[in-house]
Amino acid sequence: MRTTMKTPDLKGLTVATLLPYRDDFSIDWNDYARVLDYCVAPDGVTAALVNGHAGEGGLLTAAERREVIERTRAHIPNKPVLAGIITASTAEAIAEAKMAEAAGADCAVLFPPGPLGGGASATSRAPVAYVRAVSEAINIPVSLFQYPVTSGYGYSTETLCELASIKGVIAVKEGSDTMLAYDENWRAVKKASPHVSILASNYNWFLPQMAVGADGILSGLGSLAPHLFAELWQASAAGDLSAMRAVNDRLYPIVRAIYGPSPLIDMHTRMKTGLKALGVIRNASPRAPMMPTEEGISANIAMVVEAARTAGDIRLA
Repeated sequence: MRTTMKTPDLKGLTVATLLPYRDDFSIDWNDYARVLDYCVAPDGVTAALVNGHAGEGGLLTAAERREVIERTRAHIPNKPVLAGIITASTAEAIAEAKMAEAAGADCAVLFPPGPLGGGASATSRAPVAYVRAVSEAINIPVSLFQYPVTSGYGYSTETLCELASIKGVIAVKEGSDTMLAYDENWRAVKKASPHVSILASNYNWFLPQMAVGADGILSGLGSLAPHLFAELWQASAAGDLSAMRAVNDRLYPIVRAIYGPSPLIDMHTRMKTGLKALGVIRNASPRAPMMPTEEGISANIAMVVEAARTAGDIRLA
């Protein structure tokens, strides 16, 4: 029988953290502590998401994922820690979510399992069974990870509303990647389950998402530019569109440097490239099969982040 569940407040900025490695691709825990100090510890940052795409959660061992949670929990004891659950089956997801809870996570972020990519996410039957099974197996709340609708994993608006109504669901990371889908999902979910937080997270769409409505931001790019995202959220919470536009103008060069070149999948490695250029981490390489950032793109990222640092938009401790 469940004990009383503690629900973290996710309104504001949740940073999806990056994970640096040593030259032998073991985790560089010293540099990871610097990452947390840079992008999660500052005022204006609400929470951290670990073991997601930004943190290469799918490329880590189970022991590594647990240690990431434990070290993050110890480093930021007063902020919520969300743990990504990236698995291929419901049984694996339950085991991973139980591990995350035991390691100190405050919320399990459920990524759609691989088998749902064959079209099973187009209707509610399989996703509802999956989310309900995991939620009922743990005593921490869950957040839904909404993929781009064109990926084959994104939930329809109707399915998302059903999922949001499941007991234990407290948030949706809204990454549909079209403003029409975001607008529809925002309106429908808030009407059906107003207590569920919608966390904007859509690459090039941060400003329009904020303008439509959001309860917070969840972004890997927050690990590179946390102060700008905190300002964007504060302006949005104040309903100050002029301030939102001004922050967005300062954020725009960073967004384009990271998300502009192809392939988009390299975005998190590019963020690590930016952190290396700032001196936060020493090694920006990802684990295979991900590839290091190409030289020309790296040079542009270094130029953009240095300009942002000079302007005070990126502030090192």
